[in-house]
Amino acid sequence: MDARYDVVVVGGGAAGLSGALTLGRARRRVLVVDAGRPRNAPAEGVHTYLGREGVSPLELLAAGREEVIGYGGEIVTGTVATAERLDGGGFRLVLADGRSVEADRLLVATGLTDELPDVPGLAERWGKDVLHCPYCHGWEVRDQKIGILGTGPLSVHQALLWRQWSAEVTLFPHTAPELRYEERGQLAARGVTVVEGKVAGLEVTDGRLSGVRLADGRVVACQAVATAGLLTAQVGPLAALGLEAEEMEMSGHVIGTRVPADPAGATSVPGVWVAGNVTTLNEQVIGAAAAGVRAAAAINADLVAEETRRAVAAMDAHGTPEEYWDARYTASGQIWSGNPNAMLVREAADLEPGTALDLGSGEGGDAIWLAGRGWRVTAADVSGVALERAAGHAAAAGVADRIDWQRHDLGASFPDGVFDLVSACFLHSFVNLPREEILRAAASAVAPGGVLLVVGHAGWPSEAHDPHPDVHFPTPQEVLDALELPDGQWEVLRCEEYERADHVPVARSGTGRDNVLKVRRLPG
Repeated sequence: MDARYDVVVVGGGAAGLSGALTLGRARRRVLVVDAGRPRNAPAEGVHTYLGREGVSPLELLAAGREEVIGYGGEIVTGTVATAERLDGGGFRLVLADGRSVEADRLLVATGLTDELPDVPGLAERWGKDVLHCPYCHGWEVRDQKIGILGTGPLSVHQALLWRQWSAEVTLFPHTAPELRYEERGQLAARGVTVVEGKVAGLEVTDGRLSGVRLADGRVVACQAVATAGLLTAQVGPLAALGLEAEEMEMSGHVIGTRVPADPAGATSVPGVWVAGNVTTLNEQVIGAAAAGVRAAAAINADLVAEETRRAVAAMDAHGTPEEYWDARYTASGQIWSGNPNAMLVREAADLEPGTALDLGSGEGGDAIWLAGRGWRVTAADVSGVALERAAGHAAAAGVADRIDWQRHDLGASFPDGVFDLVSACFLHSFVNLPREEILRAAASAVAPGGVLLVVGHAGWPSEAHDPHPDVHFPTPQEVLDALELPDGQWEVLRCEEYERADHVPVARSGTGRDNVLKVRRLPG
């Protein structure tokens, strides 16, 4: 596990995996923590799930896990032991094995537990021939002898419902309230038999349910038993965040507990969403999956809104990108050494000169070096001050006629054309910079047979003071993945991390780790 994720999903059933899949496709860093004990594991198949009718519950979850991983999501087996809100925002979860992870948002899809009636043999047959939902299992026991184990005032409703699947339905009131006159009339009208007396256990013959045994010794033949236990939302240690379950009633009868949430799954705890049976007790698998998608979309929208607020705040603090960089260049007569980046020299020295695009050209060191080697260069930067300074350096170097200096806020505009070499060296900024989008545009600007070179920081340099702790420096593999290069159209020439020695004009030097990615678009 990494230290921090955009979203941690607690629970890896249909709701949790569908949420994780949606978030992965939204390019979020997502982790699923799952105990690996799905509620429906005893069932032979998942039903009313369009396109996957009858699939094994474990097979469905295995396929879902593969899909989540295929979009960059991570899955770990474990349970949450403690949960806390962090002072700086987000959450920290500690797993039972001691590992910890932090997240900006949480999606809780922990489901529920079935507290079954205290009847010997009932739990052992649960999910096989002891059932709870006619829509999930009714077809599989159609026209069989079905017993209804009464436990509350909804037992008559349950018996009448199951009558849709079989003409041989028997209601055992057991611990249910005394049947009213009109209820007995309804049952009789539908041909439902009522057998009074407490149920003492189940009869099993050759590994299959064969009857219901009453306390007085009678045995009534049954091939399936339907019952309704108390449905309890699994909140556990997450309750420490303020995530509380409330009782849920049906027809004035408490059927279990749920975590209340709005239609998109947002709870009263900021930053925490729920999906599936933990909030909707009677949700079927397909509904739980849909709820996971809805909650994930809401979470992503919430993250986008927060990121936008931060970006606006950063821009307000520093001005527009052009204002920020113009001010930075104006504050000093020279920021960079004037030398080309060492990795550009290493990787481009053997390339046949052609057309080149230098993104974030700054004071012109890279563009001037390329022009001096015979390249025709388009050099783009957001700062007019830097471009003017670079043009002066190019004139002094005698290559002014080989460089076209263009001002672009690369997040808003991009140079036209295709190029034999596109170089983006240390394209980082404290002001809003959609780096991944820019690098994908850079890849699109590479001509067939041409090269894209991306060099970036892997971390703060050794001499950095008070670095921003929330800045993520992507690995070269993350940069490659973010480019989304079509299969079969590119080859990777270099993808690695290396150590750099810093030499800055303002009497400051140090070392740092950098990344280099070099890819070539295949001809044709």
